[in-house]
Amino acid sequence: MYGCTCVFQHKLCVTCSSSTTIRIRVQSNGPPLFCPNTPATIKELNVDFEVNFNPNVNVNSPVQNPTTSSQLNSIVCNISSQASVPSASNYVSYSSSGSFNTLAGISVDGVTILNVNSANNVDPFYPTGNYASEFVDTCLRHPNAASNGYHYHIASGCPLNPPTGMIGSCKSTPSCNASIANYSISKFSSYRTLTVIGIAKDGHVIYGPYDSTGTEVTSGFDICNGMFYDSIGNYAYFATRTFPYITGCFGPGNYPSFLPSCTTNKPAAYTKSIYAGK
Repeated sequence: MYGCTCVFQHKLCVTCSSSTTIRIRVQSNGPPLFCPNTPATIKELNVDFEVNFNPNVNVNSPVQNPTTSSQLNSIVCNISSQASVPSASNYVSYSSSGSFNTLAGISVDGVTILNVNSANNVDPFYPTGNYASEFVDTCLRHPNAASNGYHYHIASGCPLNPPTGMIGSCKSTPSCNASIANYSISKFSSYRTLTVIGIAKDGHVIYGPYDSTGTEVTSGFDICNGMFYDSIGNYAYFATRTFPYITGCFGPGNYPSFLPSCTTNKPAAYTKSIYAGK
């Protein structure tokens, strides 16, 4: 689709219902709100799931609780780690196009957010080993090799401020090519507050890289990139400039002293926020 005109119908429907528990249903066919820069023709998807919205979780009862480095790697360095959803979420898929085992969530523009890992179970942008970094456009998206579904692994400002005209590739954009992680965060410079950028498949909200005080989130998150972020005890995922960027597993997770070995862009540490445990 390089330099081509693209024509597609964008479909996104979000429905909330409530009796005693708030449920949210998300339906999307996957295309973005603009013509992407991609070497392949993107295909329409049929994403349709319903889940408990913002399910109650507790820092003292982590869903993910690795006690060794190998256990941590088996969770956050595993493209299939988000195939199943915690029972508290009461996740139901209505999709007729097969399973979405690598689906982590849906962006506010209807584009899928996939598990952070590449097919080689490493960071797609800062891989360990001899793997090459993956190609993305300047909205930090690319098509899936199996389905050609357009998707994210890392946060982008494009859903909040869609570009017009043809967009370029990350590789041909110096600031993006120099550091895709820093480029990702830079696109939220006009959104320095708590800003919703998506919903995870487990029903928790995905926020941009800033908290309600306008401070970039660089600590206070667990192994899944989730954080208890207010005095009520709400838990959500936050965009960060370190792996796993959006979410690497469905939390809450624990806060081990060891770090994953599938990325060269590790967080400094896993630390509890001031609200964890309150």
